[in-house]
Amino acid sequence: MNAHFKETTRLLDELIAFPTISDRSNLTMIDHLAERLEDAGARVHVFPDESGQKANLFATLGPERDGGIVLSGHSDVVPVADQEWSSDPFVMYESDDLLYGRGSCDMKGFIAAATAMAPLFAERVRDRPLHFSFTYDEETGCFGAGALVESLRALDLRPGVALIGEPTMMRVIEGHKGCNEYTTRFHGLAGHGSGPDKGVNAVEYAARFVTRLLALKDQLRARAPADSRFDPPWTTINTGALNGGVAHNVIPSHASVDWEMRPVQQSDVAFVKDDLHRFCTETLLPEMLAVCPEADIATEIVGEVAGLLPSDPNEARRIMMELTGSNDASTVAFGTEAGIFQAYGMSAVVCGPGSINQAHKADEYVSRDQLAQCIAMLEGLSQRLGSEAA
Repeated sequence: MNAHFKETTRLLDELIAFPTISDRSNLTMIDHLAERLEDAGARVHVFPDESGQKANLFATLGPERDGGIVLSGHSDVVPVADQEWSSDPFVMYESDDLLYGRGSCDMKGFIAAATAMAPLFAERVRDRPLHFSFTYDEETGCFGAGALVESLRALDLRPGVALIGEPTMMRVIEGHKGCNEYTTRFHGLAGHGSGPDKGVNAVEYAARFVTRLLALKDQLRARAPADSRFDPPWTTINTGALNGGVAHNVIPSHASVDWEMRPVQQSDVAFVKDDLHRFCTETLLPEMLAVCPEADIATEIVGEVAGLLPSDPNEARRIMMELTGSNDASTVAFGTEAGIFQAYGMSAVVCGPGSINQAHKADEYVSRDQLAQCIAMLEGLSQRLGSEAA
């Protein structure tokens, strides 16, 4: 393997050692990456969040102008609690050409490769900027990417292309569904189970809400666009949890439903929200208020992440197909930050080392072959940026 590969694996070892689970700070990892990129000659911006415990990193090689290419990855990883790992998840180890560790494929492998290649990019980039974008809280709602876009807007900077290195086995992905997550809470009136008419059973009203979600699932199937390329081709709804109650003989006063929607088109979001709003305000809530004037139903938006819509023309797709030798681009069901960059005006694709089937699991790994393919793609990108200048 070449020097770039050796440096990538060395840096990946260092990045895995940072336990950047989403409920913890990512600052030590961001500082480490900032130092590496500054040493390569990049101009680095670090944007802290409101808590000061997390930050986005945005770094640039080349001229200060619009139209640059962004290499994007998220710094946070999912928890390891209740997972049976064969070894310490925050210590990288290798076996059978597989590199194990939390975040190895999702997505510190790509971040390590992009950062390790920064000195080469610095030598070759001339007329078109190359940017590095490393964000926080992708796993909990893509909040970091949303904040980063606002930071770029404040700088009046508009890159032209975004390459998001999520694990796709180095396949070029031009589209994915959105991911909207919600928690709907029901506040009723507690009482003894022997007198159900004297209380407002929050769990029962939550169950009726879930039944409405099930009905909407069937209606969304019929709304699938004829040309949808997603699998399945319609907007999906999933009920993740229904919580409430304390005992068999107590009328529960509180309950909550965690649910998500993965839209293939924005009109489905309005369709679902409008239907649920009418069902709650015209059917459920009047029944609850008739018994308890303080009863309430409230929905919290946990996150609403835009999907990545296949588009023509798409410079990001063209560049990545040329660099990887792919003959086509695909769509996937899982979500990424790509739609946020697309909404800001960039052409965007998803392409990175490793398999999504390994992400979020115990003994997560990325193969040496996948990292090598990623490095070869980045080397090709560096040559392209050099030839563009020529």
